[in-house]
Amino acid sequence: MYIITMMKKKTFKAPGKAYREGIDLLELMKMFPDEETATRWFESIIWGDSRFCPKCGSVETRKVPNAKPMPYWCKDCRSYFSVRTGTAIARSNVPLQKWALAIYLCLTSLKSVSSMKLHRDIGVSQPTAWFMLHRIREAWQTEGNNNFQGPVEADETFMGGKDRNKHDNKRSHVQGPSGKTVVIGIKDRKSNRVVAKRVPNREKETVQDFIRNNTSPDAKVYTDNHKSYSGLPNHKSVNHSVGEFVKGMAHTNGIESFWAGLKRAHKGTFHKISPKHLDRYIQEFAGKHNMRDSGTLLQMRFTVAGLMGRNLLYRDLVRDNGLSSLARA
Repeated sequence: MYIITMMKKKTFKAPGKAYREGIDLLELMKMFPDEETATRWFESIIWGDSRFCPKCGSVETRKVPNAKPMPYWCKDCRSYFSVRTGTAIARSNVPLQKWALAIYLCLTSLKSVSSMKLHRDIGVSQPTAWFMLHRIREAWQTEGNNNFQGPVEADETFMGGKDRNKHDNKRSHVQGPSGKTVVIGIKDRKSNRVVAKRVPNREKETVQDFIRNNTSPDAKVYTDNHKSYSGLPNHKSVNHSVGEFVKGMAHTNGIESFWAGLKRAHKGTFHKISPKHLDRYIQEFAGKHNMRDSGTLLQMRFTVAGLMGRNLLYRDLVRDNGLSSLARA
């Protein structure tokens, strides 16, 4: 198994409630001085001690000299493969050294990194950087793998589509979230994990289905007093409209803090996000939140491992999914 060793350095406790071990840029470049080193690092995560064929699972494989970009051959299914095969970065011509740097920059930027900045930082085109970032986000999918035991906080928020950014004849001329995209989220207090997604509306059936699909049936649920939460079992709420934000153990401060980070990235880094791709940005921040207590190197390893079994082609990324591709501020 290939292991990267790091020079021992004097560490300083960073400000904040928790300390985690970070990596600075100089250390990162020492870790990945060339493409061969980066390739061995990816292989150590994807395959561990035993290389296997990503197509049939066989360990009867061998290295083929001068067979780039597919340097390995499977004896059982007689196919060629590389460490990228069967992952979200398959068919990418971007060097793995640049993939490692892109993952690092995305993880260590609190408000994420835009494709415009990434393309300058690692020397690829802006469209390539945009596609790379969406492929990395595939590793951070959170929905469908949760059974939060609770207590949990559930809340919804609204993204984009401000009336002041629209032509007058397209404005709603009503107060409230008309024209915005609804996003719902849950934070589990015990594990500190978050799951969130875009939903078509904030109706009772939509909201409660999402809660049921991601929580244990006996989990305590804390929300605000919106009518969509009425009837939930083990449920307590707070009434924000009368200035009530905490009532005993009932509050939604945790999930609202997550919304604040997501919206700061929307305004400060991406500026505009289309409804078509909004879920991908949401899953980035949920995924990064869920491993934020881990050190940077461990986060990078988790991310690479999360790329396994994912497949995102450019044509699928830009394909019409019924949602507007016009970016909203």
